[in-house]
Amino acid sequence: MKSLRRLNSARHEVEVHEFGRGEPLLFLHGAGGLLGVESFLEQLGREFKVVAPHLPGYGESTGGELIEDVFDAVLFYHELMDELGIPAAHVVGHSMGGMLAAELAAFDIHRVKRLVLVSPAGFWLDRHPIPDFFAADFKELPALLFHDPGSAVAKLLMMTPDDPQALTTMYVERAKRLAMATKLLWPIPERGLKKRAYRIAAPTLLLWGESDRLIPKAYAGEFQRHIRDCRYEAIEGAAHMVMYEKPEEFCRRVLAFLKQ
Repeated sequence: MKSLRRLNSARHEVEVHEFGRGEPLLFLHGAGGLLGVESFLEQLGREFKVVAPHLPGYGESTGGELIEDVFDAVLFYHELMDELGIPAAHVVGHSMGGMLAAELAAFDIHRVKRLVLVSPAGFWLDRHPIPDFFAADFKELPALLFHDPGSAVAKLLMMTPDDPQALTTMYVERAKRLAMATKLLWPIPERGLKKRAYRIAAPTLLLWGESDRLIPKAYAGEFQRHIRDCRYEAIEGAAHMVMYEKPEEFCRRVLAFLKQ
């Protein structure tokens, strides 16, 4: 179910997608936003009340001009949880959303019950530089994001419409989303998480696609060094878009962790 929620501060109207019922699970999307084909959220919704908001600057969420840095984004998620009456939740974050999920857990250790970071951004290793996602040509992205750039799921997610108006709309939306993501990730995603990650008290699962070429699995060790209760798992046959490439395996791993 999709809805628009106006926050009490009146600073944002938020596009929220909800699935299922039960204990709350907050999903924080990556730089590409929600793509409208998130079967994995529906699967997680069989066990939890899944809440997946679009960050301001994405979709129909407004007030993107008020989000200038990581701190603004984290405060936005706190305010949204207050609005939705969620004092604490399991939190799953992908890529940019993984960085923000980690920051959310570090800012308030009581807000996050269990934390799943899926190929998260947030650190920088000179020996394993992250490719410049923002400078990449659209045709280069499948090789960065997918285990098999020629797979059906890669073609579906990277498909460009034939209709000129729809194509224009797609490029405008993509430009809007990337403009927000640059505030949080460009030129590198190192925004001080390394100084705050020690505060994360939630049991944490790091989940990576084995062949991730955007944020290499070498970064898992960096997260494990800074988060005290943190374990790592990899999914074969998947890359950065692991939850789209292997939704059943992804959900199996996440549910097994959250139910412990």
